[in-house]
Amino acid sequence: MKRFILTASAGLLAAAMALPSFAADLPRPAYKAPVYVAPFSWSGFYVGINGGYGWGKSDWTSAATSFSTGDFDVKGGLVGGTLGYNLQTGHWVWGIEGDFDASWIKGTESVFCATPGCETSNTWLATARARVGYAWDRWMPYITGGAAFGDIKMTTPASASESETKVGWTAGLGVEYAFLGAWSAKLEYLYADLGEATCSTPTCVPDIDVTFKTNIVRVGLNYRF
Repeated sequence: MKRFILTASAGLLAAAMALPSFAADLPRPAYKAPVYVAPFSWSGFYVGINGGYGWGKSDWTSAATSFSTGDFDVKGGLVGGTLGYNLQTGHWVWGIEGDFDASWIKGTESVFCATPGCETSNTWLATARARVGYAWDRWMPYITGGAAFGDIKMTTPASASESETKVGWTAGLGVEYAFLGAWSAKLEYLYADLGEATCSTPTCVPDIDVTFKTNIVRVGLNYRF
């Protein structure tokens, strides 16, 4: 029994002495440094294109004769370009944006106006707006508001026309999604009110005040620098 215990102890001692050598021969696990992925940033200048559809109301009124068409529909498409800048602080994105669109929004009233009617049309529409967004990585919902610029073209039943450039206001909201690095796409709603233009003598006799208000839904594609 003593011999067995001595033999076993000698074997354990030999195994303990050989263990460090065996461990040194084992392949060491490869260490890989963690890959740092920078958070996405909306900051920077961008340019883009946009296009959409507008619908709204216009009316023709004259205080001198108590003439009024009441509100009638105007509608049509828009397409144009966009320029802007964003500054991101944490999740908040602060920006300014301007755009200029060719517009085909128009409508005709022929109940109170003789045939073919009184036509209100808008051939161009621009905005200069502030934007405030909240970024969830590459998604950014936002609200926006500022100044609207555009022409109100007024055509009488006699085919005489007059156009006046007006400054009004606009406000709306949207959502933008960034993809493929510097590219982003947006869906946006705006309400724009260009106020009141005057169709004056001799185009209109007597002078007639014409309003133009529109809702706009459009999509856009932007490229950030």
